[in-house]
Order: sequence, then structure tokens, then C-alpha cells
Amino acid sequence: MHHASIKTANIHRAIAFYEKLGFTVCERFTTGYTLACWMEGLNGIIELIQIPEPKSVADTFGDEHYVGYYHLSFDLTENVADLPSWLNSLKEQFDLAVIEQPKMFQPLKILLESTQQIIGNNAYEVAFIADSDGLPLEFIRKLNS
Repeated sequence: MHHASIKTANIHRAIAFYEKLGFTVCERFTTGYTLACWMEGLNGIIELIQIPEPKSVADTFGDEHYVGYYHLSFDLTENVADLPSWLNSLKEQFDLAVIEQPKMFQPLKILLESTQQIIGNNAYEVAFIADSDGLPLEFIRKLNS
């Protein structure tokens, strides 16, 4: 897969959010009538597209009857020692960013605290947060090799 595309109400807030996750802008461009960019990080590329006159987003995480896009998932197995500490550090970074730049950042919204989950023969730490537009993002870390 080359990239995952995310529509956003405010590309500058979205860029700032994803930079806190370790992404960096690698290309800036327009898609006809609006701003867009590619950002590299966490072993992948995301594309952000600003949407003029945005509408509210479906609650893909909380609505158990929702069908369609659910979330992006990022594997942190090679990047962090444990998911709970990483999530606490990320929350602290956002708390500080809210104080320093209140118009750019909101407190980190944790949708699911780090928990352990068995998938097939593997054990994972799993956590969900919401991005700057409320879209769910999953972070996983494999516990066994």
C-alpha cells in the first residue's frame, strides 16, 4: 500500500497532530481546489486533504452499527518498549501543547486505554486514540515473537 488518505477540517491542526505522533511532511500539494500533503512516519505514509465546509464525522468507534472505514492501525512493536508508557508520554506531550498552543491543539482523546488482546497465536498491546478530527487510530505492539 502506498498511503492512506484522511480528509480533515483543518490541515494545519492535522499536520500538528500527526507530527506529535512522529510523522513529517514530505510533500505539499493541492488537489484541484484544496490543500493536501503526504506525511511519512511509523513505517507508512498518510495523505491529509483539507475539506472546505466540512461536515461532522460519523462516530466510527462508538457506533456499533456503523459500516465502512473503521480505523488506521500503526504497529509500534519496533518503536516502543511498551504501549502504556508510550501512551502516557503522548498524553503529556498533548497536555503541554494545549498550554503552549491552545488554538492548535486539544487534549489527547483516548478512546481505549492500552489493553492486551490475543489475535491468533499472538498477544498484543492495543490502544485507540482520536485524531484532530475525531477519527480513530489504533496502535498495536506485539508482545511475543
